[in-house]
Amino acid sequence: MGRGRNSFDVVNISEKLNGLDIKSKLNSLNNDFGLKLIFSTNFSIEDQVITDIIFNNDLPISVFTLDTGRMFEESYKVFDRTIKKYNKKISVYYPENSDIVNMVESKGIFSFYDSVENRIECCNIRKVKPLKQALNGYTCWITGLRSEQSENRKDVTEFLIDENFGILKYNPIIDWSEEKVMEYIKSNLIPYNILFDKGFRSIGCEPCTRAINKGENIRSGRWWWEDKSKKECGLHSRPDQD
Repeated sequence: MGRGRNSFDVVNISEKLNGLDIKSKLNSLNNDFGLKLIFSTNFSIEDQVITDIIFNNDLPISVFTLDTGRMFEESYKVFDRTIKKYNKKISVYYPENSDIVNMVESKGIFSFYDSVENRIECCNIRKVKPLKQALNGYTCWITGLRSEQSENRKDVTEFLIDENFGILKYNPIIDWSEEKVMEYIKSNLIPYNILFDKGFRSIGCEPCTRAINKGENIRSGRWWWEDKSKKECGLHSRPDQD
């Protein structure tokens, strides 16, 4: 999957694309660097911005989402409104049924509340394994990460090598504020999850997401029963954070 770490010159890519807008960078990654691009969306406000840029400009980029089987109804409604607005395809990847059956039968339907190990197992089955399948054959993974979302993401750069998946990762709005994201959303009449307006600032699986209070970190609503420093599911964690 992807190419080896040494196949990507992140410094060269960053320097050559410096100063370009997101659309131009995406075009250059495809045309000038010959990369095969794919974008993962969970229909967050961040991902909706990138989806709009890709779909409105008819960019040759595959778009997919991971359906864990535990999503909010409101997330599915954003999915539906998005494909209707743009009339574009969003592929869906699901966990292996046998993995889910084995986990639930051996540990119960809410095993992720019992220990960090169980929660990581659930995330791996429902998210990480399907992600590996989705990224297979692609060389550049586009995400909606923002540095202000959590401590783990504050030092994430625009371009980097994802060590876990062996792929170049492009984070086009890494330095955007939440205010800038919402300004873009509302200015362009982009569908977004109504849970955001109810205090759900980072939305994942329904059993693992709660609204946050004023002043709390954006990611504090995810896996709130765990150590506050561990707010990743495995999709964007780095080896030094495992």
